[in-house]
Amino acid sequence: MNQWEVLHKYYGFENFRKGQAELIESILNKRDVLGIMPTSGGKSICYQIPALLLEGITLVISPLISLMKDQVDGLNELGIPATFINSTLSIVEQEKRIYEAVQGMYKLLYIAPERLNSLLFLNFTKKVKISLVAVDEAHCISQWGHDFRPSYREIPNFIANLNYRPIIGAFTATATDEIIDDISNILKLDNPLKLITGFDRANLYLQVEKSVDKKSFILNYLKKNPDDSGIIYCATRKEVESIGNLLNDSGFKVGIYHAGMTNEERKRTQDEFLYDKILIMVATNAFGMGIDKSNVRFVIHHNMPKNIEAYYQEAGRAGRDGEKSECILLFSPQDVIKQKYLIEQSISSPKRKEIAYSNLQYMVDYCHTRDCLRLRILNYFGEVPINEKCNYCSNCLDERDLEDISIEAQKIISCVYRMEQRFGITMVAKVLRGSMDKRILEFKLDKLSTYGIMKEYTEKDIKETILLLIADGYLQLTEGKYPVVQLTANSVEVLRGKKKVFKRVEVEDKQFRRDLLVHEELFRELKGIRMEIAMRKMVPPYIIFADYTLKEMCMYLPETREEMLMIKGVGNKKYESYGEVFIDAIQKYKERTGSIAPKKNYKSIEDNSNMVKSHEITYNLYSVGKSPIQIAEDRQLTLDTVINHLAICSKEGKDVDWSNIVDKEIEKQVLSVVDEVGSRYLKPIKERLPDNISYLDIKKVLCKMIYGKHQ
Repeated sequence: MNQWEVLHKYYGFENFRKGQAELIESILNKRDVLGIMPTSGGKSICYQIPALLLEGITLVISPLISLMKDQVDGLNELGIPATFINSTLSIVEQEKRIYEAVQGMYKLLYIAPERLNSLLFLNFTKKVKISLVAVDEAHCISQWGHDFRPSYREIPNFIANLNYRPIIGAFTATATDEIIDDISNILKLDNPLKLITGFDRANLYLQVEKSVDKKSFILNYLKKNPDDSGIIYCATRKEVESIGNLLNDSGFKVGIYHAGMTNEERKRTQDEFLYDKILIMVATNAFGMGIDKSNVRFVIHHNMPKNIEAYYQEAGRAGRDGEKSECILLFSPQDVIKQKYLIEQSISSPKRKEIAYSNLQYMVDYCHTRDCLRLRILNYFGEVPINEKCNYCSNCLDERDLEDISIEAQKIISCVYRMEQRFGITMVAKVLRGSMDKRILEFKLDKLSTYGIMKEYTEKDIKETILLLIADGYLQLTEGKYPVVQLTANSVEVLRGKKKVFKRVEVEDKQFRRDLLVHEELFRELKGIRMEIAMRKMVPPYIIFADYTLKEMCMYLPETREEMLMIKGVGNKKYESYGEVFIDAIQKYKERTGSIAPKKNYKSIEDNSNMVKSHEITYNLYSVGKSPIQIAEDRQLTLDTVINHLAICSKEGKDVDWSNIVDKEIEKQVLSVVDEVGSRYLKPIKERLPDNISYLDIKKVLCKMIYGKHQ
């Protein structure tokens, strides 16, 4: 059996997701791997399938007990023999499972890093062949990671003390270049395949709301989405309890979760959420890693998190099943004060504190930018998207009118200049407002020509405009506890009237809507059947079938074994266990309603194993000497798409000579601007270049800069 057959037989999928096939192939060829894949990108399959095909047993090092149990329950439902060892088991039960593992009864064994060096487990490792060690949530090993866990630093010692070195696979969803290098170096990965499939979660709708009544917003949202499961994150325990009580009093099924609760209380609430007994969880970030519930339809942040990594990790708990879901951040200036307080209280190292403030400012900029929200997140992780807009976030889909605020921007920039770029946002706003604050008088700032020139605005309005100018690059903030507002190259352009500045005119909030479901009545019936089975087997409902599987059943209305096995997520074992029950319900529904459905097109697994990806076809043509323009013409693709394909090939380690793709004169001009404004955003680069240099030209230069270092 090969990996394609395993994928179809056990998981019920026809195709691997992006990056999975390459990572699995490398592991089967005994090569270490480092996979950076977004949440719901299918990291677990990358070590579960090799575990079935390699000799001996695979160890999966996982940070949370709840995640272990869910993964093992899910594997057992697929017919894959797996177990876990953790502190919830008695010594007798641990010894029993270890004995069974020695006897070859399991292909995967999940364990927490804290238990690797226990005497019982070390004795076990001497009696079995460990073919693969999979390190899940590998960013926990880096002190720069947002979830650093000292226990992860014991993993290299554990591996070094084994009788022989197994293959090592490290996997995580979010990591900067610095953290990726940290993971590789600390785990001592041997010539690993480093594969970053991208950080984009295309099914997530991103939204930022400022200046709203947060409680009213949440109540209205839940009333509009009464059947959806979701998480509401709050910064403090007090806020968790306040929001939780408000929602419970309003008739919603809500649980709360924070570190001040007992272990038993937290476990009970988490189980109720996983089993769909309650639809909404209000929690601090203590309710974090390892939440594997696939049908979370929304994540609302009541407060702004400390950085983009934390935000994307938490928001990414929505839509793990690939279905459309919403990630909404409710921002208020008070959030920034809270996060600065937490930085001061929790970080002692000056270097780490400096990084924390820098990351916090990026998060603030995210909340105030008018640019594409997805682009901001992807740029943070070093990804250079081909398009400037995703058309699937609140900024890209914003239909509000643009208001020219160039005059206000000039006043603010002029004031920053006259204050000698020495003060923070609040002081600048106070001067513009004409405040009689004693510090203003003490520094004689009331004598400036810009004093009081925006007195018709509130201080809050002025501060929000300053934050908008910072987010869009017309001003900048220094890093640290007391950041200072300073000018940028774009500031001069605005002052001279060469650049216009715009902001959106606030209008009534328009609710984002997800796709409507075909045969919604049947979907509710199938969910009820799933719940009955889940309760009987004492596992979360999504372990039986994910929502996307039930939705495909509702779309195609399968009535035979062959048709049911074509449904995504239905493998042989799942069909044997539950197929006929669901087919019976579908047949009764069709008889009752007279519904008919299209037949699902299906390709055999043998066809799938020979599939070639689109970017590989592009590379094959490139390898025989065709230029990107010729490839675009031959394949009827845009030149943008071809360049994107070649960038993916470079990421995968294929040889692409960017020096032959990039015009040298254009490269000089682009790099000179990059030296001034950096390469994180394309827009500031484009604005400094002549009109004849396109975004595509810039992308080609950046691709050469990133991937062509060896040339």
